[in-house]
Order: sequence, then structure tokens, then C-alpha cells
Amino acid sequence: MTDPMPQSFETEALLDEFMSAPSPELVRDLERVPGDILILGVGGKMGPTLARMAKRAAPDKRVVAVARFTSAGLREDLEAFGIETIACDLLDAEAVKKLPRLENVVFMAGFKFGAQADPGQTWAMNVQVPATVADIFRSSRIVAFSTGCVYPFATVREGGSTEDVPPDPPGEYAITCLGRERMFEHYSKVHGTPGVLFRLNYAIDLRYGVLHDIARNILDGKPIDVSMGHVNVIWQGDACSQALRCLAHCATPPMPVNVSGPEILSVRWLAAELGRRLGKEPVIVGEEADRSWLTNTARAAQFFGYPAVPVLTMLDWVADWQLAGGRSLGKPTKFEVRSGSY
Repeated sequence: MTDPMPQSFETEALLDEFMSAPSPELVRDLERVPGDILILGVGGKMGPTLARMAKRAAPDKRVVAVARFTSAGLREDLEAFGIETIACDLLDAEAVKKLPRLENVVFMAGFKFGAQADPGQTWAMNVQVPATVADIFRSSRIVAFSTGCVYPFATVREGGSTEDVPPDPPGEYAITCLGRERMFEHYSKVHGTPGVLFRLNYAIDLRYGVLHDIARNILDGKPIDVSMGHVNVIWQGDACSQALRCLAHCATPPMPVNVSGPEILSVRWLAAELGRRLGKEPVIVGEEADRSWLTNTARAAQFFGYPAVPVLTMLDWVADWQLAGGRSLGKPTKFEVRSGSY
């Protein structure tokens, strides 16, 4: 992303093209990481961006994307960019055993929304599947997507949780996310598998994300609850780039890396900024609690530098997208939830 930032995106195709563009730093990192790339759980919101970025950054590498492929057209879209696809239910251990043993694995599978209503599915996807993958792909490098939800809430004055803060997840979903990490840690100890625990807070796409949710509420005249008073956010392209670059930083035991934007952002301020761009006053309810889910991303900044897309640019893009009637995925982040129940 060395070209000037676009002012707006007229189509989803242009958005996806920009968001999946690899940086020169990513290209260099993947050049020094031997082997091909297997992406498990590519069917989520970030998976297609990451898969396309990987293939653009390393066109000579084999990039294999795995999912159940229940979304119409996704498989064909990925294959059009030279990405191999394999349909597989990761809950089926025998099917997972048949997947190609590539040298680099990005694990993106997980279950969040609906977790409260189906805890068994939540535990199976977030703990059982990682155990299966960590055991079978013992000879690979593994970058495992996780979440800042494994940390306890932190105050703004603490600057967010660093990777040295002991996990203390609130709610069953977050507990299973810690379980996911523990499975990768366990099998790394058993097999010596190098890895990274990719603790991501709030990727931003124009079709979903914290900024999308706030903007949509403003336009719909719905209240914005500021009790979760502060957040970290990062452009989805930057998050995908950092995930792939983590393949060059895998360690034994797996190293946790907090990934988000460097700023601790006030939800009230974000609402005001979006309201100004949208020409409509936000409806604010609640009062900021003392603590929120916040992470300190100094380690990621040391490895990768600061994200390429700044917050004010994201705010401009989100507002423009909403005013132009751009498509929404209809998948709210529920960032305001403090109970851990989804």
C-alpha cells in the first residue's frame, strides 16, 4: 500500500483490491519464509482478504484455502485469483488428516456469535478443532488467530493489556478462546511446533466492524451505548498483513502478539466524528465504565511498524460508504457487550 490513499471506494471490487494489496514489507517477509501457505477457516469475514493478499504477495507459493464453503461464490472467487480451495469440515478429524501438510498454517477458524445459545458448538470449534489442527500440523509454523478478549478489562491509564498480562477472560466465549490458545501451546510443547497467538482487536472493513456499527446506528437514529467506553481498531488490510508477516516471527512456545491500532479510542469521540461526517447527531446512552477491553500493541509495532491506514482515514471511508448506500454484511460486532455473552 505505497500508493496514495483513495478518497473513497465506488465498488466492492475496488475495496477488496485495495484491502488485499500487499506491502513491500510483507513481500520481503514471505520471501524469507520457506514453504507454501495453508489457510484454515477462510470463510470468515477476514479470510478472503488474507488469502488474496497472500497470493498477491507470494505468487510463486502455493496458497490453499480451506473452509466448508457455504457462502455462494466464495470458492469460485478465490480460485479466480489462483488460490487452491478444499472443502472441509474442520470438526471432522479424519478429513483434516487428509489436508496437505504445508509448511505454513494460518488458523482462522472459530465460533463466536451464537456461542451463548450453543456452548457445545462453541467449545468444539474453539478448543477441539485447534487441538486437532495443532496435533496434525505439528511440523508446520502456525499463526493462530485469537482475540484480545482473553485479557481482563483494563483502564485507559494502564495503556491496555500487554502480552505479559495473565489471561482472565470474562464469559464462556472468551474462555474457549483461551482454550484455543492453550491447545496450540500444549501441542507446541509436545511437538516443538513454532507459532504465534494472534490476539486481534476489531478489524475494520467498510461492510462491518465497530466503525460501521456506530455509523449505522447514527443514520438509523439508534442509541450508541458508551459503557464500553474505549476500543482499539485496525484496518482489515493491515491486520491481514500483520498476520501473514507473523509467519516470519513464529517461536516455541507460541508467542502472543497483540494486533490493533496503536490508539485507545473513545467510543463517544468516534460517534461524534462519524456524526459530523454523516451530518447527523449521534444518540448517546450510558456512561463510560472504568475498564474496557484494550490492548497495548507495542510488540506488533516493533515487528511491523505502525498500521498504514490511520483512524481518521477509516472514519472518512466508513462515512462515505454509508452515505453512498454501500453494502453491509449484517454482522454486528457487539463491541458494547461487557458480559462476554454473544
